[in-house]
Amino acid sequence: MTIELTFLGTGTSQGVPMIACDCAVCRSHDPRDRRSRTSCLLSLDGHNVLIDATPELRLQCLANDVRALEAVLITHTHADHIFGLDDVRRFNQISGRPIDIYAAEEHITLLEKVFGYARADLAGGNPDLPQMVFHRIDGEFSLFGQRIIPLPLPHGRGRAMGYRLGSLAYCTDLSTMPEEVIEQLAGLDVLVLGALRPRPHPTHLSFEQAVRLARRIGARHTYFVHMSHDVGHSDYEQQLGPGIALAHDGLTVTI
Repeated sequence: MTIELTFLGTGTSQGVPMIACDCAVCRSHDPRDRRSRTSCLLSLDGHNVLIDATPELRLQCLANDVRALEAVLITHTHADHIFGLDDVRRFNQISGRPIDIYAAEEHITLLEKVFGYARADLAGGNPDLPQMVFHRIDGEFSLFGQRIIPLPLPHGRGRAMGYRLGSLAYCTDLSTMPEEVIEQLAGLDVLVLGALRPRPHPTHLSFEQAVRLARRIGARHTYFVHMSHDVGHSDYEQQLGPGIALAHDGLTVTI
């Protein structure tokens, strides 16, 4: 199966530029330094699947001319990863169908609390409400013929979910990676990995940690995401070495 991956957003929870910040990256004229909150769109042989729904989802879809959406994979329920879910209503209106939302058990509980009004069985066909069907992930599953392997990742004191689809793995918010997950990532063509900033952080990989992990996993291509305003694209990409690059909003790769 051919997978097309579009990086809708590559920034940290506050985005870049940050509000009221005059640092060099926030004032940069390099468009790659303008980062909305981290999410991506996967095209699985023409079926569009979103990973996370950021507060900028509407703007991200407009910027990338996204015209259809059939499913959403949620990594975890921090605000920067779910607060755009209400905007899926436009895709409901276009398709006339509910959208399937997949998340781990502990994340579904919060999603149903925050977006309970959007459950397709409760929304009553109201075209002004999003229509979602929530699915609990309890192991491997399949979407549009593609096997999906969930990857539990420590995220500080919480847990996020990464996903492997064929030779692609997407692991955005993590503070460390368990050995059993590393073993599941052998033979990757593309690894998407969170790399917050140069300094250590209690809930995210630092740049040094992400580089070490990327080299250990050994994917043919690794793209860093969820980057803060401490990371200037042109300066840091030169330091990464072969096979590792910084993603940027709007970048598309084919696996």
